[in-house]
Order: sequence, then structure tokens, then C-alpha cells
Amino acid sequence: MSIKDFEPRGSRTEVENGLSFQPKFDELGLIAAVVCDATSGDLLMVGYMNAESLRRTIETGEAWYWSRSRQEYWKKGGTSGQVQTVREILTDCDQDALWLKVDVGGNGATCHTGYRSCFHRALVPHDDGRVGLRLVEDHKVYDPSEVYGHSHG
Repeated sequence: MSIKDFEPRGSRTEVENGLSFQPKFDELGLIAAVVCDATSGDLLMVGYMNAESLRRTIETGEAWYWSRSRQEYWKKGGTSGQVQTVREILTDCDQDALWLKVDVGGNGATCHTGYRSCFHRALVPHDDGRVGLRLVEDHKVYDPSEVYGHSHG
């Protein structure tokens, strides 16, 4: 499948109730992509896509993102082997966010720090008004220095 362009934005009714995909990219040309495990439903990560990375994702069936920090395309798992095979892509009512349901290859982890999910910590309010964090995953799935060749936090 080859995708040239997405449909232009139509009326609010068309966008919210129609069956034409009319993604709304922000002022930087990006759209948020929430990523969940297709089997368990667990939240794995949030990434950003521009039109080209979204096209690549749809065409290849593997998740591609736009790295805001590196200003480049990245195929999830290109280095680590944790390729995200997309089972389904959903969009919200006003088509300004995406939800990817994926199967994760390799060791099944998503986070570059070694945990299965990027959401491996929960907020904990302290009595003195500070907010701390606690781990919700009890161990790392892999050692990032073995995969990436340097420390990843």
C-alpha cells in the first residue's frame, strides 16, 4: 500500500462523525500516538508522528515515529529488536491523537531504560507536600548498555 496524502480537514461534522481519515497535526506537524500492547492492553509509550512517519507506519505495518529530540525518523526497535508490529490504529473523535495497538518483538520491552513500559513509575504524594515516584515494574527486562552500547539512564 502506498499513501500519498491524507484527506484534507473537512467540517467538524465530517471530522467527528465521518469515515474519512483527516488527521490534525499540531503547529510542529506532529500528532500524538499512544501505544498499547495489543494483547494485554497495557500502556507502553507515547510517541509523536509527522505525516511521513504515519505513512511509513501504515505502509509497513511497523511503528515509525518522529524523534523530537534528534529531529529524525526512528523505527521503534531498529536498534533494539523491539519492533512494534501494528495490529490496529485508532483515532480520537477530532482526529488529533492516535492509539496504536501493537505486538512488541524482541524481549517485549518498549522503554529505552530497560523496562517493559515507559510508564514504569507512579506518582506518590508525601505528607510534606512533595511528590515522589515509586516503581510499578519490579525489574528491568534488559540492560540498555548491552543493547545500545552506552548507558541509557
